[in-house]
Amino acid sequence: LRTWNGAFFNDHQAAGWSTVNNITYGGLVATGGYVFATDMAASYKLATMILPQLEDGSHGVEVVGMFFFDDNLYSLRKGDPVGERLARVASEQNILLMICDQCALRRNLAEGDFDQCGSGKVKPKDVVAGVQAGCFPQLYSALAPANPDQVITL
Repeated sequence: LRTWNGAFFNDHQAAGWSTVNNITYGGLVATGGYVFATDMAASYKLATMILPQLEDGSHGVEVVGMFFFDDNLYSLRKGDPVGERLARVASEQNILLMICDQCALRRNLAEGDFDQCGSGKVKPKDVVAGVQAGCFPQLYSALAPANPDQVITL
């Protein structure tokens, strides 16, 4: 678990949280925010657990942002049922949706050049409404006003 104290991150370990040598799942999130980094995180954990809880108000914490890596970006393509539901919830609950700019360029879901990655100049394309593209500097800047208590990777 990685927590943010407003100035820097602290890493914490807990029994049963390691995904070392696990090839089926793994990951990050925040109080609100989630980082979707491993295979099936968006199609399984987000679509069948997190999103339904956000929709019905039972999730238990305020989520302030979600950051998507690798093939998890595909769930945010325009017209994707999960992505469209998430875009609606994100708009209603003021949740940041951000895609990794380099991952998006590699999957033709952004416009820009690789040398612009991390600068905030890469722009998302063909994704659901409200999605931003960026890297860690843009993520940290966007989440800073919300002062998240924790960041979880899935």
